[in-house]
Amino acid sequence: MSSDTQHPGLSTQDSALSTQHFWAALPHPIIGLAPMDGVTDAPFRLTVATQGRPDVIFTEFTSVMDVCRGPAHMLSSLIYSEAERPVVAQLYGKDPDVFYQAAHIVCELGFDGLDINMGCPSRSVAASGSGAGLIRTPDLAHDIMRAARQGIADWAAGRSLTDAGLKESRAELIQAMNLRRNGRPAAPRRTIPLSVKTRIGYDTVIVERWIEHLLAEQPVAISVHGRTLEQMYRGEADWSAIERAAQLARKTKTLLLGNGDVQSLQDVVRRVRQHAVHGVLIGRGTLGEPWLFRHKEAARAAVSDATRTVASESPTLEERFRVMLDQARLYEAIMDRQCFPRMRKHLGWYCNGFPGAAAMRAAMVRASSSEDVARIVAEHQAGSPLRSAAPPLETTASVA
Repeated sequence: MSSDTQHPGLSTQDSALSTQHFWAALPHPIIGLAPMDGVTDAPFRLTVATQGRPDVIFTEFTSVMDVCRGPAHMLSSLIYSEAERPVVAQLYGKDPDVFYQAAHIVCELGFDGLDINMGCPSRSVAASGSGAGLIRTPDLAHDIMRAARQGIADWAAGRSLTDAGLKESRAELIQAMNLRRNGRPAAPRRTIPLSVKTRIGYDTVIVERWIEHLLAEQPVAISVHGRTLEQMYRGEADWSAIERAAQLARKTKTLLLGNGDVQSLQDVVRRVRQHAVHGVLIGRGTLGEPWLFRHKEAARAAVSDATRTVASESPTLEERFRVMLDQARLYEAIMDRQCFPRMRKHLGWYCNGFPGAAAMRAAMVRASSSEDVARIVAEHQAGSPLRSAAPPLETTASVA
């Protein structure tokens, strides 16, 4: 971090060791919603929070450059609802100075925590030195964590967005986002916790060396996906590597959460029992299943009682359709309606495991509005042939 952004706020150690944060109050094992690029948008997160209430929710990752200097629509990934709390903003990038500024914005927006993405396997992201690319530059990873923590501390100590070097127009945009969410222009000043999400290596498994390096900076939590960058999402997640990371974290005050190939709460129970993680983040298992977290308390009880099992949630078809339509309407209410085609993948995920699902899915992936969704559902329930929706809308809108 450059010298002109230094501020005599909370020290790195004091901030890292503070227990006055939501992570300290969460029950164990922690069962949360993993961040997924292009998936965990505001309407989806709110739907999951309403249907099942995970212990912690992460936004999809957002570039720190977009947060600090990008066009206004790039901040749509940081829209959230009070119902999602505790909700953590996940950021990615490679410039410590920009992370310092972005931390101010995350705090100003009232997020409960800041998570640094050091695990995105996207070639374009990693090749630029961000995401999982940081595994190859561990010293830079340290600098980024320190800069983000200093930004949090300085904001809590009273520094404004413009004091941190951000433009007045950006400060006004953040104020407007706050007003739309809860009618208040800014969040109360407080020190929020810093966490990291990463992988077990870049092209080879180096989980012990890499996790020890991250632990040296004392993040409150580290979430580990059990694959290397080279694996992307191929093969099976290596939970033995996650277990080794958890063993290292157990010697510290940092929480270690596992992630990868978790499709049900019964999977959560098995992973916690076998690998001694503090918790589990569920990602792809929630696709088309936003109610997955409903029985998380039963899952927690089953971890310590081998005689217990966790029921799989099987909502009625009518409830499935109702939740799907509610999410479609939320999308129109929260996001730009021109972006509705981005909702189609969610609609497709809902259409699975029931008679006529394939035909409904084929119609849903061309829906351009919640009215289209309601019509397709009504046609299915009436046993009528499903008509294709209107052609996809032309749009240049971008949602990070």
